Amino acid sequence: MGAPGFWDDQERAAATSAAHARAQRRLDTFRALERDAGDLDELAEMSSDDPELAAELGPQLDSVERRLAELEEARLFAGDYDSGDAVVTVRSGAGGTDSQDWAEMLLRMYLRWAERRGFEVEMKEASAGEEAGIKSATFFAKGENAYGLFAAERGVHRLVRISPFDAQSRRHTAFAQLDVAPLVADEVSVDLDEEDLRVDTYRASGAGGQHVNKTDSAVRITHLPTGIVVQCQNERSQTQNKATALRLLRSRLLAEEERRRAQEVAAERGEQKAAEWGSQIRSYTLHPSTRVKDHRTGMEVGDANRVLDGDIDGFVREYLLKSAS
Repeated sequence: MGAPGFWDDQERAAATSAAHARAQRRLDTFRALERDAGDLDELAEMSSDDPELAAELGPQLDSVERRLAELEEARLFAGDYDSGDAVVTVRSGAGGTDSQDWAEMLLRMYLRWAERRGFEVEMKEASAGEEAGIKSATFFAKGENAYGLFAAERGVHRLVRISPFDAQSRRHTAFAQLDVAPLVADEVSVDLDEEDLRVDTYRASGAGGQHVNKTDSAVRITHLPTGIVVQCQNERSQTQNKATALRLLRSRLLAEEERRRAQEVAAERGEQKAAEWGSQIRSYTLHPSTRVKDHRTGMEVGDANRVLDGDIDGFVREYLLKSAS
């Protein structure tokens, strides 16, 4: 960073500066933890004869254990893109209006979680449901280990509740899916052939004023060989929407390549399932009891409302630890 001409290439300099800041934060965290653990050792020796010091031991020990758990979590991210940003898409599944409403609830949960983790969020597309909720929504989550963390939540999520859309108040089951891809930088090579792309434009919906509602500025791109569909409507022009949609497509294709490699590794190991990709990972039950159960780890929480409000760190950490082992 101190080299002459470093800031001449603003984009490269910004990326290097961000990488330096991440490394510095990790180093500062480690050094502070190392120092506090040493102080705790001395405090433990002195507290044997001093009740007042013994009372201080508990809170300091809790602080050290909490920060150690955070470092342990960071150790779990070994993938090429785990430390980077993520493209997150929530889609409604089987279940009609209930699933579209469930998709919106799931989107809110992940936005709340992103806020708790300190991620920067950019909403790129949201398609409203016919009666309520959403058909799909895509956002960027930017921050340290965003992709590694969100990737742990990839899969189908199941909701069981009394449907607010059923006049007879019957219990319904709804499904929604979370797709996650790394937000790749422009220099990352992903082969795209123009002949493999079908580009459609349509009128953007939702808030945005006269421009959004009266011009065909929204862009949908279909990658014909894989059937992957991406769309963007939140930028100011059709050109910007197309550029963002292409970036989304490159990220999705990269994630698809990662999935294929995971399947090959699983096959070589003789495993029956491939990294939980697309399978039902968690059930959220709001009736007759209230609980959330992760089918990959067996972890269960009784307070579903707390989970739906974004408190999912426990589920994520359990899955990451199990995957690492």
